[in-house]
Amino acid sequence: MAKPFELPTFYEPYPARLSPHLEEVRTHARAWARDMGMLEGSGIWDTAEYDAHDYALLCAYTHPDASADRLATVTDWYVWVFFFDDHFLEKYKYTRDTAAAREHLQRLRAFMPTDPTAPTPQPRNPVETGLADLWRRTVPVMTDGWRERFTEATAALLDESMWELSNIEIGRVANPLEYIEMRRKVGGAPWSAGLVEYAAHAEVPARVADSRPLLVLRDTFSDAVHLRNDLFSYQREVEEEGELSNGVLVFETFLECTTQQAADKVNDLLTARLHQFEHTALTEVPPLCAEHGLTPDEQLRIAAYAKGLQDWQAGGHEWHRRSSRYMRESGPGADAGPRLPTGPTGLGTSAARLAKSYTHTMPQRLRSFAHVQQPAGGLPAPEPYMPYVAKRSPHLDTSRRKLVAWCHEFGITSEGVWDEAKLRAADLPLCAAGIHPDATPEGLDLTSGWLAWGTYGDDYYPLIFGRTGNLAAAKRYTDGLADFMPLDVGAPPRLPGTALERSLYDLWVRTATPMTQEARLTFRQTITDMTGSWVWELVNAMERRVPEPVDYIEMRRKTFGADLTMSLSRIGHGGVIPEEVYRSRPVQALEHSAADWAGLINDVFSFRKEIEFESEIHNAVLVVQRFLDCTQPQARRIVDDLIDGRMREFQHVLAVQIPALCDDLDLPRETRAALDRYALELQNWMSGILVWHRGCRRYDEDELRRDMGGLGAAMTRAQVGALGV
Repeated sequence: MAKPFELPTFYEPYPARLSPHLEEVRTHARAWARDMGMLEGSGIWDTAEYDAHDYALLCAYTHPDASADRLATVTDWYVWVFFFDDHFLEKYKYTRDTAAAREHLQRLRAFMPTDPTAPTPQPRNPVETGLADLWRRTVPVMTDGWRERFTEATAALLDESMWELSNIEIGRVANPLEYIEMRRKVGGAPWSAGLVEYAAHAEVPARVADSRPLLVLRDTFSDAVHLRNDLFSYQREVEEEGELSNGVLVFETFLECTTQQAADKVNDLLTARLHQFEHTALTEVPPLCAEHGLTPDEQLRIAAYAKGLQDWQAGGHEWHRRSSRYMRESGPGADAGPRLPTGPTGLGTSAARLAKSYTHTMPQRLRSFAHVQQPAGGLPAPEPYMPYVAKRSPHLDTSRRKLVAWCHEFGITSEGVWDEAKLRAADLPLCAAGIHPDATPEGLDLTSGWLAWGTYGDDYYPLIFGRTGNLAAAKRYTDGLADFMPLDVGAPPRLPGTALERSLYDLWVRTATPMTQEARLTFRQTITDMTGSWVWELVNAMERRVPEPVDYIEMRRKTFGADLTMSLSRIGHGGVIPEEVYRSRPVQALEHSAADWAGLINDVFSFRKEIEFESEIHNAVLVVQRFLDCTQPQARRIVDDLIDGRMREFQHVLAVQIPALCDDLDLPRETRAALDRYALELQNWMSGILVWHRGCRRYDEDELRRDMGGLGAAMTRAQVGALGV
């Protein structure tokens, strides 16, 4: 069969190494697969096919320093997961039997008990048999924290198979943002990251496991693994199996380009994700260790974890080049044979590719750190697809007057960042009146206050901390904001010194008082995430580093404050919607598509303000322009397409996946009605945000030119220092 494209030149910063236990593990894994019923008689594999895939070689490459016993267990896990994938394809994807697929996936959860000694059902097929055996062998030697994370990753890997199946049923190709997000789960690389912890004796400390640096390491690792797999497996998945979940096909469809061009763009994104991994490991992990006072042993475990993820990238690439499952590279010496027998044979070819890979990918790295201010006029006015009719609160005018008085009272208009004219030009109550059209007068004032607080903070950080370049002060100040969100809603531990602190405490008391303790924790986290993202922006600005697309989009949800304003909608549901529903993939997909839509809308409306007047680097149009090395109009068209794609994704989830979720969980009528109301509130949220962008004067040229010569521009270092931060 002719190749659909030539594999691109990959970024390979680390040479692959091979475990000395390969042959021992190869023999063990074949016997284990036979004992579990995965070979002859399974209807999925026979011994010849299994041997050709050589999963022992994969694990010997990806875990070169693991002990023989742990490498054997890890290899069995990979045999199981590949068998699960092929079994699901044969039994459910080909037959489109969604009911049986759901029942199969639900039963598998019973083989992952919280207590590993708890009884499990009698296995009915090799997938269940293998999972039961592996769970008993692996889980007891790890902590409860690892067990919870690994269980979640395994469940996600299983459950997201339904997402792939539903897309095949309707012939739907996901858009790039949706695809990257869902591919992490269904592709299983977060699950692989958990096995790296096990294999390398490198369990990350629970107190930092959910921190941004470690999540970025996991997610960049995951994305790189999956994108590489998509390049090698395109021919098998798309042309032979009719699969729609492949990054090359996603880019080919979204960018309307040739398969070769799409493959090259996927490789560019793969490279960017690896660059992001390295950047995070070098610049974000060491400060994290210092900030949390990690012990030398804990720091060594994190270092071993990062090294284990690097080993996986290098070894995974070598295995893809050799496994019979995938398309082979072209060119002299590209085909190293069907298998690497034993020992170091062939490793020199991996090391020899390093210089070529560095040379090929260096221009992309340099583009990220080579931003200069540029003109940004001449682009057309945004005309996004909006299927929902905007509403408006009747209390708008009153809320406008009250917000001005409130900002004066707490000093927001007197620190040199905003004056009353700038506050009125922003017209945040107009946004509040659209996103919460049915709010009480007090509720509308509260939403207007939070929008003003978040927008003011977004302007405050680059002006106050960006001007001084004092990143340490920015972090201290950000951490200190938690003082003004006491969980008991009592007096703060210290007096507020700035308008941002004073107004935060006022908003917190008014919002958190009627909440439960758990709700307060969740709500406070949305604020902490947003303020932390402002520090992330400061770091990039100081480095003049334009973020790569995936990291930008995921952080954009936080910098825009989407979770904060969305959570205000949740308050009114009074616990009717259980947390497990909010955490489910369909509801998360609904929220993420809405959040991405809103953040991207803001980027296209604010493009000239940020790029030309403020020399900002955090804007999707610029991110796309730098990443694809294209013109501003081309980048803007791609972002426009992405905006409309996120809106259509919202509609798809609402029409198809939310009803299926309600049926799968057998939700009562009251909960379904509350979920419908929440979806309507998200529709109001998006339509209200669009009305605000079109109706406010924050992005008008007259306002931008007034601001250039007035506020902020005239502030001296002494005035900045007088704010006490």
